[in-house]
Amino acid sequence: MNKPQVPDFLKNIRVVLARPNHPGNIGSAARAMKTMGLTRLYLVEPKVFPSEEADTLASGAVDVLQTAIVVPTLAAALADVTVACALTSRRRELTTPLSTPRETTPELIARAREGEQVALVFGNETFGLSIEEVEQCNRLVTIPGNPDYFSLNLAMAVQVMTYELFSHTGFTVDYLKPDGNSATQGEVDGMVDHLDATLEDIGYYRRRNSERMIRRLRTMFHRAGLLREEIDILRGFYKQAQRLAGKEQGGDGGDSAS
Repeated sequence: MNKPQVPDFLKNIRVVLARPNHPGNIGSAARAMKTMGLTRLYLVEPKVFPSEEADTLASGAVDVLQTAIVVPTLAAALADVTVACALTSRRRELTTPLSTPRETTPELIARAREGEQVALVFGNETFGLSIEEVEQCNRLVTIPGNPDYFSLNLAMAVQVMTYELFSHTGFTVDYLKPDGNSATQGEVDGMVDHLDATLEDIGYYRRRNSERMIRRLRTMFHRAGLLREEIDILRGFYKQAQRLAGKEQGGDGGDSAS
């Protein structure tokens, strides 16, 4: 199967890092973004950027850093945005509804599909987002975790949020599944008959109930969803066992793996 393309509408979603202190975190965040199909990075007053450390930790996502947009204020980063999500883990006296990434992302994906600009806004590594920055956003999102120890670094938070977004795109992993044709019922039955004969030839059935055993094996193999090449491999094993037992049967076929 050909490798599918990342959905184009993800270009309508940007990650905004407000006042990041450490260039390594910028690079790690870029890497987290790219693994989930996001490439638009905005940096609000970064302390150090560009940076070799950022490039190193971005690994194969240096292109995200090269196209990053540096702006002086959060307002500039959000000027053309319709939905801005402030990521925060602190209790705040705000009227904006608070939700989790899983609750929020379906709306964000739907908006991006319609061509709207969506922003995920992350605060400074030490202090997070200020009240003034949060008030510029119209969604408030908290990543749930252990209340006794909740310590995500900036790149971790970016990874969690971007993964939730990507999981709602409908992107599948079918292209990673191995190629091969499923075996037919008849091919599975033929292989099991061959196994039955092989077990008889090597003396495995002595003091065993052969009928009951082969019935259970037949059920197991039908349930397994074997591929044709796997049938060939198994029959190759059986044929070699029969050779060693001096009981090889002609005309069984399906021995391409022997």
